[in-house]
Amino acid sequence: MRYSDNEMMALAAGRLIADGDIVFAGTGLSILAATAAKHIYAPKAVIFFETGGIDPALLEIPMAVADLRVMSGTCLNAGLIEAFSIAGHRKLHTIALLGAAQIDRYGNLNTTSIGDYHRPKMRFPGSGGAADAASLASGVIAFMKHEKKRFVEKLDYLTSVGWYRGGDTRQQLGLKRGGTIAVVTNLGVMKFDTATKVMYLAEYYPGVSVDRIIGNTGFPIDVSKALEAVPPCDNELHILREVVDPQRLLTG
Repeated sequence: MRYSDNEMMALAAGRLIADGDIVFAGTGLSILAATAAKHIYAPKAVIFFETGGIDPALLEIPMAVADLRVMSGTCLNAGLIEAFSIAGHRKLHTIALLGAAQIDRYGNLNTTSIGDYHRPKMRFPGSGGAADAASLASGVIAFMKHEKKRFVEKLDYLTSVGWYRGGDTRQQLGLKRGGTIAVVTNLGVMKFDTATKVMYLAEYYPGVSVDRIIGNTGFPIDVSKALEAVPPCDNELHILREVVDPQRLLTG
């Protein structure tokens, strides 16, 4: 392989972002994917951060949403209230890029704890702005390492709502738009059935077998529509490595 898992994931997610999208970027791979999308696929997309940096120059890739570089060259330096007002603005098509520790077949996310909430095996940072973004945005792209312990039948804790219990149950909660539109992993890209909202395999990466993905998913997954993903081309990798992340801080 002439590219890393992080590079493949960033490019696979970036391909899902369209010109004109307003992109809420979390930490880590979310920042890498958002910046790659801006430089390669969607130059008219606008990236913003929950800490209030709106449309920064991103001359250097930030390491976290609180990195001062998210405020460099912005059109506006605002705050949490303004950021989430943008995420939920009904006239904007906003995409939230989020990571998680667990995900279920309906795209619900856990970033809180593993095991019993009161006596957990492992405690994570919690929601931060993830629950708000998942509730307000037009759609969510989630990043996951593809393992059975992460793709689970039932979350240990539901931090951020995806399609809840499938069908129209998200709308029944009062969340009139949004939902998880894709899950990007180190093995492939999952999407969701338009009616049932159940996860299915949309793309598997070159060199990855469908059986490997099935074996690393903790619930039955439909693979009948799966296609091999287009590998990164030289130009995509050049921009990702030399323009987006020349210090190799996130590409790996």
